[in-house]
Amino acid sequence: MKETEEVLRYLGYRGKPADERTLLTIESCISELRAAVTPRSLSLLLPVKFDGDAVLLGNLRVESRDLRNHLSGCGEAYLFAATLGTKADFLLERASKIDISRAVVLQACAAALTESVCDEAERELSAEAAKRGLFLRPRYSPGYGDFSILHQRDLLGILQAQKKIGLAMTQDSMLVPTKSVTAVIGLTAEQTTCHIAKCMGCKSLNCPFRKD
Repeated sequence: MKETEEVLRYLGYRGKPADERTLLTIESCISELRAAVTPRSLSLLLPVKFDGDAVLLGNLRVESRDLRNHLSGCGEAYLFAATLGTKADFLLERASKIDISRAVVLQACAAALTESVCDEAERELSAEAAKRGLFLRPRYSPGYGDFSILHQRDLLGILQAQKKIGLAMTQDSMLVPTKSVTAVIGLTAEQTTCHIAKCMGCKSLNCPFRKD
């Protein structure tokens, strides 16, 4: 199962076989999460323009050479946000107080489920784009490269994410609920070989979660 493979990757297995006990714990944690959370996502399509190293997403100006390079060739882009909601945080906090080993696995399962929710939402956006002969670039989140994490607040504000899906940002730039994602997704007429991958545009080559 792809989701289990993702969880094992987050746990650091990186292709190594897991024992039966670990696999059963993963299955249990995924079931617990799926029964509890109500994933939500939203997106907004905006025109993309470039001004030097800056990117203009509608009225939002982002000074980021990396984002500019990532969106090169794109005339439009989605602002995107997704979250598992507050119940995932509740389960993680409770597990950390009762069983730290399970809490580690649950944390990995929540991360994998968050990615799964994003991928599912992105497939719907991709289908809509395909009707116009367009393709999606990989998600690119604040915090990647020189795309400041502070822009999360801009994305959340434009999307009205707190009002619509209960997603906000603390003064320390942490998303709340924690199992959440914000991103920019470019649309281009050029098909790439990696339209929903998460790592293609990231410079963190030594990241333990990086996909080959």
